Amino acid sequence: MSSCSTTHSQKIRTGAERSDIYLSELAGKRVGLITNHSGRVGEEHLVDFLLENKVDLVRIFAPEHGFRGDRSDGAKIKDEVDAKTGIPVSSLYGKNKKPSTKLLNDIDVIVFDIQDVGLRYYTYLSTLSWAMEAAAENSISFMLLDRPNPNAYYVDGPLLDSVYSSILGLHPTPIVSGMTIGEYALMLKGEKWINKSEVLDLTIIELENYTHDSLYQLPIAPSPNLPNMKSVYLYTSLCLFEGTNVSIGRGTDKPFQLMGYPDYKGGNMVFTPRSIPGKSKYPKFEDQVCQGIDLSTLSNEELTKEARINWTYLWKMYDSLGEDAFFKSLDYFQKLSGSDALHQALKKGWTIDEYRNSYQKDLDAFKVIRGKYLLYE
Repeated sequence: MSSCSTTHSQKIRTGAERSDIYLSELAGKRVGLITNHSGRVGEEHLVDFLLENKVDLVRIFAPEHGFRGDRSDGAKIKDEVDAKTGIPVSSLYGKNKKPSTKLLNDIDVIVFDIQDVGLRYYTYLSTLSWAMEAAAENSISFMLLDRPNPNAYYVDGPLLDSVYSSILGLHPTPIVSGMTIGEYALMLKGEKWINKSEVLDLTIIELENYTHDSLYQLPIAPSPNLPNMKSVYLYTSLCLFEGTNVSIGRGTDKPFQLMGYPDYKGGNMVFTPRSIPGKSKYPKFEDQVCQGIDLSTLSNEELTKEARINWTYLWKMYDSLGEDAFFKSLDYFQKLSGSDALHQALKKGWTIDEYRNSYQKDLDAFKVIRGKYLLYE
């Protein structure tokens, strides 16, 4: 992938790269680090960088996909010891999603550095929320090294209904928040969406030379099935298919860039999902030939120009399959979409515009809340 590009001539500097600010604050403190393969300072992993700078790194916490980012979607992450450094790695994806008091009793500050993609159902946001809450409850400081959000140039989607709260979304935000993960953390604290938020000592190491209309090209894939910018942009609209009987290319070399199923009649290509170690274990329609549509032919410019969720894909496939055949797991679909409203809109035959209008008032209200926590233009 190419390096970041921005509307400015100056290169964007991530929070992790601004070590002149945070290293002095970590001096003499016992540090717990929440990160994965995306936590980097230039070409170097943040863990190695902190150790070289004599930071007392006590424990690493691993989110979904693991510390090295090489575990497939949904795979339970086990506690382990990092072979390279000998530092214990505790899982935050599986049985324990929130750092326990026992794991925090020898830590003074939690540092969080993970590349997010700005979507409610991307589980790193829930990991952030639970970790911030654990820090507040245990009187531990929390430092977040901010990173650009590749989908920060727009805000769209229905807000989460608390009835459907899960690791796929904990708080009343839209699918696309248009916020960096640092701004999102400020909102979690400021809106009191986490327990004891008022006592949390939160520090955000801000980005340099960044604005919300900076179309940031991720220097490293944020998770195994988002291998390029096309998949990152399409993920916004295609992730909802995870709860349906439509494949979105898991188990192929174009995850989140295809859509189809074995008997689809409107496709322009065929693909056959296979199990891929570390990426897709038992993908939908494994070893079955699917008829589908190749969305990887669209350019990044075409994918970003509308600056909103493309509901057309969902409406198209629902009309093709029908209500009974469309859903593989309605509960999962509802958790992804944040409520039952999208399901009902499809079932009742609403147009896309009617559905957009149904959540617009809530979206406008969220934008007011969002505005209080923006750090960048």
